[in-house]
Amino acid sequence: MHNKITKLFNIQYPLVQAGMIWASGWKLASEVSNAGGLGLIGAGSMYPNVLLEHIQKCKKATKKPFGINVPMLYPNIEEIMNIIIAEKVKIVVTSAGNPKTWTSHLKEKGIVVVHVVSSLKFALKAQEAGVDAVVAEGFEAGGHNGRDEMTTFTLLPIVKEQLEIPLIAAGGIATGRGMLAAMILGADAVQIGSRFVASEEASSHINFKQEVVNAKEGATQLTLKELAPVRLIKNKFYHDVQELYKKAPTKEELKELLGRARAKRGMFEGDLIEGELEIGQIAGLIHEIKPAKQIVDEIITEYTNVKQSIGRL
Repeated sequence: MHNKITKLFNIQYPLVQAGMIWASGWKLASEVSNAGGLGLIGAGSMYPNVLLEHIQKCKKATKKPFGINVPMLYPNIEEIMNIIIAEKVKIVVTSAGNPKTWTSHLKEKGIVVVHVVSSLKFALKAQEAGVDAVVAEGFEAGGHNGRDEMTTFTLLPIVKEQLEIPLIAAGGIATGRGMLAAMILGADAVQIGSRFVASEEASSHINFKQEVVNAKEGATQLTLKELAPVRLIKNKFYHDVQELYKKAPTKEELKELLGRARAKRGMFEGDLIEGELEIGQIAGLIHEIKPAKQIVDEIITEYTNVKQSIGRL
């Protein structure tokens, strides 16, 4: 399964584990990398000293390439980048910010840079900034999404038509069939998040993992667009947000309801009532908590088998 992405990252399979807050620690990243994909540590939920610890533990747990996902909206971004450079991490996936800010500096240090986008406009801006690849993420995805509600399988061919650098598909992909469909539409690889939340190695709370497994079709909704669009499981907190919307709230009122550490409370501490539970629509297809290696193996096996069966048609 060698292509532009496997060559760029020096990995076996064109499969990237998303760097999700409160779920993607060193245990998950190293297991996915050892299984042949690219594991990512999610720096978005880590203080710099915690990130340093995860990087060093990941180095001990795998000799394969791994990367760091860095949302650029955090105030200690410079310290985080300095740690990544000092620790000689070879791959950085940036998101939630302007790729021009850090791409050149990271590439000067020999780091491969990927940027997450939700539209053709931002994909082309990322390419212009000099990134090595782009992750095009549809609004089916969990966590924070684009405002335009562009679905993954609409976004992919639109971006592919004009993009010259490698393209990674994300949002609503959790199986080998989904992986193959994305690659038929032009992706060189897939980035998968929600499926790995429900893995044994994910650092998310067991309550949250089980809630993902229990989720059915229609269990999630994109909301809080005025702040930063986020897809949530419809728990009490979500319904509180919807009740507030009936009063045409200001941004300040939405921020007051959201408060601080709401995502940590839900996904890391396991508060299924008042916590923020971020997960993708594909949760309705996730029925079991499994080891990360088994998840990778099952995705690749299904991808290969379905590809062969389509070829026979």
